[in-house]
Amino acid sequence: MFVDQVKVYIKAGDGGNGSVAFRREIYEPKGGPAGGDGGNGGNVVFEVDEGLNTLMDFRYQRHFKADRGQNGMGKGQHGKNAEPLVISVPPGTTVKNAETGELIADLVEHKQQAVIAHGGRGGRGNIKFASARNRAPEIAENGEPGQELDVQIELKVIADVGLVGFPSVGKSTLLSVVTAAKPKIADYHFTTLAPNLGMVETADQRSFVMADLPGLIEGAHQGIGLGHQFLRHVERTRVIVHVVDMSAMEGRDPYSDYVAINEELRQYDHKLEDRPQIVVANKMDMPESKENLEKFKEQMDEDVPIYPISAFTREGLKDLLFAIADLLDKIPKNQFVEEEVEERVVYRHTQQEEPFKVTRDPDGAYVISGDKIERLFKMTDFTRDESVRRFARQMRGFGVDEALRERGAKDGDTVRLLDYEFEFVE
Repeated sequence: MFVDQVKVYIKAGDGGNGSVAFRREIYEPKGGPAGGDGGNGGNVVFEVDEGLNTLMDFRYQRHFKADRGQNGMGKGQHGKNAEPLVISVPPGTTVKNAETGELIADLVEHKQQAVIAHGGRGGRGNIKFASARNRAPEIAENGEPGQELDVQIELKVIADVGLVGFPSVGKSTLLSVVTAAKPKIADYHFTTLAPNLGMVETADQRSFVMADLPGLIEGAHQGIGLGHQFLRHVERTRVIVHVVDMSAMEGRDPYSDYVAINEELRQYDHKLEDRPQIVVANKMDMPESKENLEKFKEQMDEDVPIYPISAFTREGLKDLLFAIADLLDKIPKNQFVEEEVEERVVYRHTQQEEPFKVTRDPDGAYVISGDKIERLFKMTDFTRDESVRRFARQMRGFGVDEALRERGAKDGDTVRLLDYEFEFVE
């Protein structure tokens, strides 16, 4: 089964907690703080494996979670950093934030890696909080939470040549006779429901990858038929081979078919207009095909090479494969992949995020939210009074007290932060 689009949840590892400890060696009764820092949480990393050609594995596992860092220890020992969680993906994989649609990574080369979610920083031990005013702090941080998000993973097949055309024009038959691929072939529309890839080798030992892509129909750029399931795969082919049924057995006009398919490609991505294209006049063994080919050539107003073939009798295949190989020799590999990626790199000015915001719940409670304040809250060890006092000072430093007063908070009012409740005290 070919899977080319899936949504998964990933969670990087949390940082390990810092330690509160003191030196207790002989002759050192007041040896001072000795709590080490926690280790960093593991990143979630996607790595390209050229042996994969589908996202099938993600169908069976939709949640990925990296390990957390080890907690800090006494005698100043640092907790061990967690190993990254490496997930293998096929070449041509794009990873987007499912909520915002932002492109996170575009992976095309073998062993290429991208960090999709960063692990949390390890919490500081009490050694780090020692100062001239407080030489024996009983305070340490919890580990920072690792990033978590839903990502949309899409696979765009990386093939040198993409076969396009209406359903039942003979794309699958052509692929089956020039490669060792065995696509499903039948006399009904949409026999091919997923891309099929095969390796072609010409008589002079040149080779390239050919993809038989699902048939297009009018309106495909709007998602009609197989729509975008097909169109995203043609973006990365270096040469488009446009297969046209010259027999007109389906009752359609070959030239109208040719124009309609090119219009769908242009509507989907205007850059495909400039992609090198070869027209294959297929089914030349059928009656009236020669007359239809002459009429087709007369209607053509652009200089596109046309190769008459019969995929069934294998007539004309040798010249076609040589022509494709000659054209590919002039086009650098991954040229259109690089163009696509470069155009997507957009630098935007982003305003610094507010550390918190205050809202009201229907029951009258004041709710404090925001990534910065929530991260600080999660990194506070509330089992120790000194840590609680430090968190209160940080809240005042952010201006939380003033913001609550401006919203009308009075002594004794309930304040919520995540799943916890506090009492506002003047």
